[in-house]
Amino acid sequence: MNCNKKKPSRTLPRLGAIALLLPLTLGSTAQTPQHSGMANAATSQAMSSSAVAHPANLPPAPPLAVGFDARQFESMAQQLVANQRVPGLAMAMVHDGKILTSRGYGITDTSHAAPVDSHTVFRLASLSKSFAGTMTGLLVNDGSLRWDSKLVDYLPTFRLSDPLASQQLTVADLLSHRVGLTHNAFDRDLEQYVDFRTLTHKLAYAPLQCAPGTCYSYQNVAFSLVGDMVFAATGDFYAQEVQRRIFKPLGMNDASLGLEGIQASPSWARPHVRGRGGWVAMMPKTTYYQVLPAAGVNASASDMAQYLLAHTGHRPDVLPAPLLATLHQPLVTTPSEIRGSSWRRTRLTSAGYALGWRTYDYAGHRVVFHGGAVQGYRGLIAMVPELDFGVAIMWNSESSLPSGLLPTILDSALGLPTGQWLDDDIDPTLYAAEGSDNSTDSANAPGSHASASTAAPH
Repeated sequence: MNCNKKKPSRTLPRLGAIALLLPLTLGSTAQTPQHSGMANAATSQAMSSSAVAHPANLPPAPPLAVGFDARQFESMAQQLVANQRVPGLAMAMVHDGKILTSRGYGITDTSHAAPVDSHTVFRLASLSKSFAGTMTGLLVNDGSLRWDSKLVDYLPTFRLSDPLASQQLTVADLLSHRVGLTHNAFDRDLEQYVDFRTLTHKLAYAPLQCAPGTCYSYQNVAFSLVGDMVFAATGDFYAQEVQRRIFKPLGMNDASLGLEGIQASPSWARPHVRGRGGWVAMMPKTTYYQVLPAAGVNASASDMAQYLLAHTGHRPDVLPAPLLATLHQPLVTTPSEIRGSSWRRTRLTSAGYALGWRTYDYAGHRVVFHGGAVQGYRGLIAMVPELDFGVAIMWNSESSLPSGLLPTILDSALGLPTGQWLDDDIDPTLYAAEGSDNSTDSANAPGSHASASTAAPH
């Protein structure tokens, strides 16, 4: 998984964070309160952006920057799969409640080539964490859980190495990676096919670097205990609840969880690793499918367009505005996120983690984000609340090359000077109005409001 092993960053004051989350334990009509610290600025921005949940009563979202055209990025996506620089790629973009594009590019498998289209399913890896946060939030709205619910109240056998820490750990701590363990605890064991239940028992002997709720340390095994919480609260398995509460009502008709889910898809992208002769197709590695909340979701471009519409506030019947405001608010700082790739070093000035989502200050603009990576798959999702804009990109190889497409799109949407985030031979002026030959018009996607061919400069 794409996790940096860095010194833990400090959380917001614990009492302030819990105070932020408590109102949603009362139901979806509760408003997100004002509070101090890092999340305060995020609160006001999230509250204003969530107003688009009632678009009929409000003016439309601000236009994207002059010159923005989805066709430009469709062309870039097509160039990225040319000559199998990457085998296949899928991309969705939404703005102001409309789907700007939802298309596929390239092929699903270099061994048995089939075209990627808008309904081709990709493995989302850690993008799955936002689904875990969303699923939990729906149960909070129902009153089945609280953000400050203690794990031991629902999972009596749960143990950490410190008995007091075991009693303190909350649902919100799990979803914001504030368990107190070292980074990526037991991921290496998971990658060696040690089963999930064994690893959760080993948490009782794992060293702690801070008390729960007081520092950030990215997790996959511990994070996925939220799936056990969902079962304890509902009596139904996590995968079934996500299907029932998120996929089905949002019209995410291609989406699934787990290895069986992706293999049952009519069209799915095989993972690829580098070999001597180029990209080599493989079967999906099963290890991280053991941790469904952390890394178990599979979805298509069509699915991600619907998911973006919901998380930008246009499906209040499923995800009410106060819930979105809470899910997207940072609870702990993650300064290591502003290092690494060139666009991060250039554009990001601060970073945090919310409830299954990352939050960035991107050149003065708030961006809600997550990335994902497992063997042979990569993905990115980002939203700009002030513009009511969202984008998701998935590809079926270990290449980092398509990563530069996301900041290129954000720069254009925000009217920032375009950075050189992609290779020099990706021509941003080469438009392909119809996208790739194997693309599917987003007008055919459930819930679509606009096709890619009608997208115009803003």
